[in-house]
Amino acid sequence: MDKMLVLVAGLAAIAFIVWWFFGKHQVQVASAQQGQSSQDIDIEVAGGYSPEQIVLKKGVPATLNFTRTDPSGCLDHVVFSDFGINQELPQGEQVKVQINTDQAGEYTWACGMNMFQGKVIIK
Repeated sequence: MDKMLVLVAGLAAIAFIVWWFFGKHQVQVASAQQGQSSQDIDIEVAGGYSPEQIVLKKGVPATLNFTRTDPSGCLDHVVFSDFGINQELPQGEQVKVQINTDQAGEYTWACGMNMFQGKVIIK
Protein backbone atom coordinates (compact mmCIF):
# COMPACT_ATOMS: atom_id res chain seq x y z
CA MET A 1 0.00 0.00 0.00
CA ASP A 2 2.85 2.40 0.84
CA LYS A 3 4.46 1.73 -2.55
CA MET A 4 1.22 2.57 -4.32
CA LEU A 5 0.89 5.85 -2.41
CA VAL A 6 4.49 6.81 -3.26
CA LEU A 7 3.88 5.90 -6.92
CA VAL A 8 0.73 8.04 -7.14
CA ALA A 9 2.44 11.00 -5.40
CA GLY A 10 5.45 10.70 -7.75
CA LEU A 11 3.26 10.62 -10.86
CA ALA A 12 1.30 13.64 -9.62
CA ALA A 13 4.56 15.53 -9.03
CA ILE A 14 5.81 14.67 -12.53
CA ALA A 15 2.51 15.79 -14.08
CA PHE A 16 2.67 19.10 -12.21
CA ILE A 17 6.24 19.75 -13.35
CA VAL A 18 5.36 18.99 -16.97
CA TRP A 19 2.34 21.31 -16.78
CA TRP A 20 4.36 24.08 -15.09
CA PHE A 21 7.20 24.12 -17.62
CA PHE A 22 5.50 23.01 -20.83
CA GLY A 23 1.85 23.92 -20.39
CA LYS A 24 0.28 26.91 -22.10
CA HIS A 25 -0.34 29.55 -19.45
CA GLN A 26 -2.56 32.61 -19.72
CA VAL A 27 -0.48 35.76 -20.28
CA GLN A 28 -1.81 39.05 -19.00
CA VAL A 29 -1.50 41.82 -21.63
CA ALA A 30 -2.07 45.54 -21.05
CA SER A 31 -1.65 48.76 -23.00
CA ALA A 32 -0.03 51.81 -21.45
CA GLN A 33 -2.10 54.83 -20.39
CA GLN A 34 -1.50 57.51 -23.02
CA GLY A 35 -1.13 61.17 -22.14
CA GLN A 36 -0.43 64.15 -24.39
CA SER A 37 3.32 63.52 -24.65
CA SER A 38 3.98 60.32 -22.70
CA GLN A 39 2.67 56.89 -21.82
CA ASP A 40 3.03 54.92 -18.62
CA ILE A 41 1.93 51.67 -17.04
CA ASP A 42 2.09 50.12 -13.57
CA ILE A 43 3.62 46.65 -13.20
CA GLU A 44 3.28 44.64 -10.00
CA VAL A 45 6.21 42.37 -9.16
CA ALA A 46 4.83 39.54 -7.03
CA GLY A 47 5.88 36.01 -7.93
CA GLY A 48 6.35 37.27 -11.48
CA TYR A 49 5.19 40.33 -13.41
CA SER A 50 1.62 41.54 -13.78
CA PRO A 51 0.95 42.34 -16.55
CA GLU A 52 3.53 40.21 -18.37
CA GLN A 53 3.08 41.86 -21.77
CA ILE A 54 2.80 45.58 -22.41
CA VAL A 55 1.83 47.31 -25.64
CA LEU A 56 3.37 50.75 -26.23
CA LYS A 57 2.93 53.28 -29.01
CA LYS A 58 6.01 53.88 -31.14
CA GLY A 59 7.67 57.29 -30.77
CA VAL A 60 5.92 58.28 -27.52
CA PRO A 61 8.20 58.34 -24.43
CA ALA A 62 7.25 55.51 -22.07
CA THR A 63 7.65 54.91 -18.35
CA LEU A 64 7.17 51.51 -16.74
CA ASN A 65 6.38 51.80 -13.02
CA PHE A 66 7.56 48.63 -11.24
CA THR A 67 6.39 47.97 -7.66
CA ARG A 68 7.90 44.89 -6.02
CA THR A 69 5.89 43.33 -3.20
CA ASP A 70 7.62 39.94 -3.41
CA PRO A 71 10.47 39.42 -0.90
CA SER A 72 12.26 37.01 -3.25
CA GLY A 73 15.83 38.00 -4.07
CA CYS A 74 15.35 36.80 -7.64
CA LEU A 75 12.94 39.64 -8.37
CA ASP A 76 15.05 42.43 -6.84
CA HIS A 77 16.31 43.54 -10.28
CA VAL A 78 14.68 44.01 -13.66
CA VAL A 79 16.90 43.65 -16.73
CA PHE A 80 16.13 44.99 -20.21
CA SER A 81 19.13 43.65 -22.13
CA ASP A 82 17.99 45.28 -25.41
CA PHE A 83 18.04 48.71 -23.75
CA GLY A 84 21.06 48.17 -21.48
CA ILE A 85 18.94 48.57 -18.33
CA ASN A 86 19.62 46.68 -15.08
CA GLN A 87 17.49 48.40 -12.44
CA GLU A 88 17.25 47.51 -8.76
CA LEU A 89 13.69 47.09 -7.45
CA PRO A 90 13.58 47.75 -3.68
CA GLN A 91 10.66 46.00 -2.01
CA GLY A 92 7.63 48.22 -1.39
CA GLU A 93 8.86 51.10 -3.57
CA GLN A 94 7.75 52.21 -7.02
CA VAL A 95 10.65 52.38 -9.49
CA LYS A 96 10.24 54.21 -12.80
CA VAL A 97 12.03 52.74 -15.82
CA GLN A 98 12.19 54.85 -19.00
CA ILE A 99 11.89 52.91 -22.28
CA ASN A 100 13.01 54.13 -25.69
CA THR A 101 10.09 53.60 -28.08
CA ASP A 102 11.76 54.86 -31.29
CA GLN A 103 11.98 51.37 -32.82
CA ALA A 104 8.95 49.12 -33.26
CA GLY A 105 9.40 45.51 -32.18
CA GLU A 106 9.19 43.07 -29.31
CA TYR A 107 11.62 43.40 -26.41
CA THR A 108 11.87 41.20 -23.34
CA TRP A 109 12.72 41.93 -19.75
CA ALA A 110 13.63 39.48 -17.02
CA CYS A 111 14.47 39.24 -13.36
CA GLY A 112 18.12 39.20 -12.35
CA MET A 113 18.25 35.40 -12.57
CA ASN A 114 16.26 35.24 -15.86
CA MET A 115 13.62 33.01 -14.24
CA PHE A 116 10.69 35.42 -14.76
CA GLN A 117 10.18 37.32 -18.00
CA GLY A 118 7.95 39.94 -19.53
CA LYS A 119 7.59 41.50 -22.95
CA VAL A 120 7.24 45.04 -24.32
CA ILE A 121 5.57 45.29 -27.73
CA ILE A 122 6.13 48.62 -29.47
CA LYS A 123 3.72 49.29 -32.37
